Parts: sequence; structure tokens; C-alpha cells
Amino acid sequence: MMQEELTVLSLDRKPDFVETPYIESVTQRALDYLQAGYPIHFCGAAGTGKTTLAMHVAAQLGRQVVLLHGNDEFASSDLIGAQSGYRSTKVIDNYIHSVLKKEESVSKQWVDNRLTTACKYGFTLIYDEFTRSRPEANNVLLSILEERLLELPSIHLGESYLQVHPNFCAIFTSNPEEYAGVHKSQDALLDRMITITLDHHDLETEVAITQTKSGLPWKHSKAIVDIVREFRDLGVNNCRPTVRACLMLSRIVAASGCAVSADDPDFKRICRDVLGPNSVKVSHNSRAVAFERLDEILAKHCPSVPKLVKGEAAAGARKAAQGSSIHGK
Repeated sequence: MMQEELTVLSLDRKPDFVETPYIESVTQRALDYLQAGYPIHFCGAAGTGKTTLAMHVAAQLGRQVVLLHGNDEFASSDLIGAQSGYRSTKVIDNYIHSVLKKEESVSKQWVDNRLTTACKYGFTLIYDEFTRSRPEANNVLLSILEERLLELPSIHLGESYLQVHPNFCAIFTSNPEEYAGVHKSQDALLDRMITITLDHHDLETEVAITQTKSGLPWKHSKAIVDIVREFRDLGVNNCRPTVRACLMLSRIVAASGCAVSADDPDFKRICRDVLGPNSVKVSHNSRAVAFERLDEILAKHCPSVPKLVKGEAAAGARKAAQGSSIHGK
């Protein structure tokens, strides 16, 4: 039981979790599907909040959570369990003084892994980036999600099948198949879950997240998000930079006290470092033009503004941590 306790999490709702109508809509859809008995699958590009949403939805269920991260080296035993050495017992009988009797036995020892633990006790399973595991390792999920039975290998001591606890539910996340290290999932597994495709957050949500996590004023947070979103749109089928770039920019600005302005050289350098020439695959005559376009975007969204004072930025961060409104201007 000790190993099971070490792999079980208790999730509480984060006080700084940003809930906009978009986030609330996705969360409610996911909860409706889970309560109807179906596993859900958050699919989308990096930076679309799949793992954060999975954690948030799991916290709403109020059950303990088992977390798995997909791994190319996983086998089925890494999900359900395997032998972990042997157990030796010895009995010495000296009841009759003149007779010494010894009896020794050795038996295989089975240790449940995380998937078996979740199925046995009705925990919520979060299988993050499950397509990074090979399809054959995930085959064990087929009977779990459909027949609610976990098939155990013949080396398991006891029953060969485990009835899945009625409270067990599963949340999966995955990146697009074209990502490095991602395997194509078997259709039979995808057919057993409801897929919610996530795109980049809407403008309101990205601004709310940026302001809440950095403590910057709404005006500056909005300007940073506008820069990142327009820079993102320069590429063709380009998913970067993501909202993570908004968080990096806003937190560095809050820490340094520079102005969110095209006239501030420090802010200009920060944008170049965070966004980078490789974030957008745009070139002209074999020369990357990302920085040239970035200067145009900065001039468009960041006209001259008064420079932030470090004390003001820090006060803004403290105010955000205390739960101030994320929409106050």
C-alpha cells in the first residue's frame, strides 16, 4: 500500500486559476461527459492549457488523482504492475525439544502500478500526453474504458481480471501527431473517449491569465497579449508563440520595471529574446524578417507610456496574489 500512497495526489482548486466564459464552458463540457461515464481527451498544440485544464477538471470531481506521463519506453507493466522480486518465509518448529523442524518457501511478489491503483480504488486518472507511449502499451486501456475490466497478466497472484471501481474516471491529453516523439493512437482507443480539441485561448482569456500571473495593469497586459497574438499570426499554420510567451514577457516586465513601450530599449530586447527569430518561420531573400516585423508590431501596440516603477510593479503583483479583479483597468 505504501507505493500506492506515494503515487496518489489530492488536488485543490488553485486560488489564482483564471476562469473566463471560455474556460468555464470547456470545464463544464468535460464534467458533463465524465459524469455520464465517458473518459475525456484534451487534444491540442503545446501551450493551449491541456494539462492545466485536466488538473482543474479533476479537482472539481473531489477525488484523489493518479498522474501518468506518456513515455516511449513504457510497457503494459509500467501501467498495471509487475513482479518486484520475491518474498521468502521461514518457519522453525522446535515444539518438541528433541525435534527441530524447518520449513522455507519462496513466492513471487506482485506490486500494483498506478493504473491498477486507480482502477481498484476509484481514483481519477490523468494520463498526460498519452500518445508519447507506444500504442501496444496502451492496449490495456481498451477493456478498462469499455467493459470496465482490467485484465491482469498470468503472473498476478489471484484473479486474472479486476472489476474497475465505479468511481474511476480518466482524463487524457495529447499533442498533434506531427509533434516529435508522438505516436499515432489506435482508433479503438480514441473511439472510447470524447475528444475536446483545444485551440489558443481567446483574447479575453489570454489577457486575464497574463494579468493574474504577473500583476501588471490590464492595459499593459493587453498590449503584451496583442503583440504575441499578432506575432503568432505571421506564420503559416504556426502555433507559436503561445500564452507562455505572454507570461514570460509580463513577469519579466513586472520584475524589471521597464515600460511596455516601443520606445523602451529594455522592453524591445526582452521581446526579441522571448519571442526570438525562430518563433515564426518567415524569411525574405533567405533572411529572417521576424525582428523587422516585431518592431512594426511593437510600434502598433505599444505607443509611449509612462515607465513603470519597480515598487508599483511589485505592489501590483501582491494585489493580484490577494485576488484582485482580473478585469479592472
